[in-house]
Amino acid sequence: MKQLFSIVIFLAAAVSAMAAGRDSYTVIVSLDGFRWDYIDTYDTHFLSVMGRNGVRAVMTPSFPSKTFPNHYTLATGLVPDHHGIIANQFKVAKSGRIFSLGNDVARDGKKYGGDPLWLTAKHQGMTSATVYWVGSDVAVQGDHANYWRDYNQKPLLTPDERVKEVIKLLKKPEDKRPHLVMAYFEQPDSHGHKYGPISRPTRRAMEYMDSLMCELYKGLMELPIADNINFIVTGDHGMTYLSPERVVPIKKYIKSSWVDNICNDFPTLLYCKKPEYVDSCINALKNVDHLRVWRKGECPEYLQYGNNENMGDVIVLPDLGWKFTDGIVALNSGSHGFDHTYSDMWVAFQAIGPDFKHGYQRKETFRNVCIYPLVCHLLGLTPSPNDGSLDEVRDLLK
Repeated sequence: MKQLFSIVIFLAAAVSAMAAGRDSYTVIVSLDGFRWDYIDTYDTHFLSVMGRNGVRAVMTPSFPSKTFPNHYTLATGLVPDHHGIIANQFKVAKSGRIFSLGNDVARDGKKYGGDPLWLTAKHQGMTSATVYWVGSDVAVQGDHANYWRDYNQKPLLTPDERVKEVIKLLKKPEDKRPHLVMAYFEQPDSHGHKYGPISRPTRRAMEYMDSLMCELYKGLMELPIADNINFIVTGDHGMTYLSPERVVPIKKYIKSSWVDNICNDFPTLLYCKKPEYVDSCINALKNVDHLRVWRKGECPEYLQYGNNENMGDVIVLPDLGWKFTDGIVALNSGSHGFDHTYSDMWVAFQAIGPDFKHGYQRKETFRNVCIYPLVCHLLGLTPSPNDGSLDEVRDLLK
């Protein structure tokens, strides 16, 4: 209680001291797999108080609720079908090659559509920085942020070093200082996958991230520009449980002679050898319990998915907690990528700073495509075309 009280006093004093400044700065942090209810489930002292002294909301990811598609959605304001990173793995129609995290296809900037925030800022004369934000180490439009980190350069900065890196960037001389900093942390997603969303290891991971966010915020508030910093902590998707009892085997229904490639994730994308095999796959799966299956271009409108040129011929989406695979699913492990309207997939959103309301908790969810226009507004940037809406999140602002 004493520690919590100290944080309350610290945050309240910082907020009350903030006023509109000459220059605006935005620091946005993504905690991978930051499920919307982790703040209440675990002992996240700092994030709890941050929400009470700033704004707190729940954000829905775009479909599919996966890491790569949603981080790039947060950066561009475009749903995956529109920016082109439609899954963590997919077949590129023109080349026939597989886009997969870490391979050379995934590092081809031509595969990334839209205008990510770090380039929106840079191309309008504003210095920007990224610290491992997904997609930021790829030369989108042939360019990077003014400051960026290469995920292939090992060893990676530790979480504690990333906090120090953000502070270091904002300590630069005014003419070299970024006004936008976007930083990424792998936790609590890693532990959520291995141990499930509600577990002691995931608790420890989330509480560690809470302590790091407290350290980061304190560091920001000690800077001369503290009055002008808007600080956002959010994530890409939530997490739910899997189990060996909730598996639909692929080989039981799909013949290898029907498909060239199976990109087996959430959703599973089937690339058929011949047009007639699309019907074969659909007919084999359409009455299978715990699966939904669609042809390319026929997904429900609310998913905003399935029309991209690189989409599989058949899209297979299991029910929440189910898996369509021939692999082994560990007991009590977790995953995501399911229908983004399931609450287990929703994401926490916390923000504090001179442009955000004080002590405001939003009751309705908002879409993650709105982050792009929101950050553009905070920085005074002209947004590129996007699928979001500033009006949808304007209530978060003073």
